[in-house]
Amino acid sequence: MRTDRTQRTRIRSRAHARGYTLVEMLVVVTMLGIIGAMIIPSLSQTHVIRVQAAVRAVVSDVAFAQADALAYQQGRAVIFDTIANSYTLCEVRGAVIDPVADALYNQRGVGQRYTITLDEERFGGARLDSPDFNGGDILIFDELGGPVPAPGSGELSDGGSIDIIGPGLRYRVDVRAFTGRLVVTREEG
Repeated sequence: MRTDRTQRTRIRSRAHARGYTLVEMLVVVTMLGIIGAMIIPSLSQTHVIRVQAAVRAVVSDVAFAQADALAYQQGRAVIFDTIANSYTLCEVRGAVIDPVADALYNQRGVGQRYTITLDEERFGGARLDSPDFNGGDILIFDELGGPVPAPGSGELSDGGSIDIIGPGLRYRVDVRAFTGRLVVTREEG
């Protein structure tokens, strides 16, 4: 009789040992709530990060075109296409720049051309807007890396700018006159 009672006590104590107490459950739920409160706001900021990635891509490619012009002692251009939401890095070979024939080589690019499209998936809705380089949408660097108003021109341009806009965000990339220095500012709206 004693063995039956001892066995039942052991079975009950093992059953209780396998379960969770109310306090343990409350601690887990509280921890999950705190983790959720930290993660949810950062998820809503992903569009900001993607638009900033678009700004960094534009700035690095413009800086690359300028450095490439200086390295090869040959003019380079960046042609912005706001309709296709893309830009192409090109060699300056003559008075007219053709974004297909004069595009720099890029092994991963479409047709191996150095064309970058700000797509929705990668750049979260970022759009190129209002390119203004001497009244047009082509930024040209001479063989010394300085911005010029036209291919083969000997005079320096007044620089220019392009805006990158996203949901509730607007960044302006300015190319300064004479030096071609790039300056990024965040604008309201």
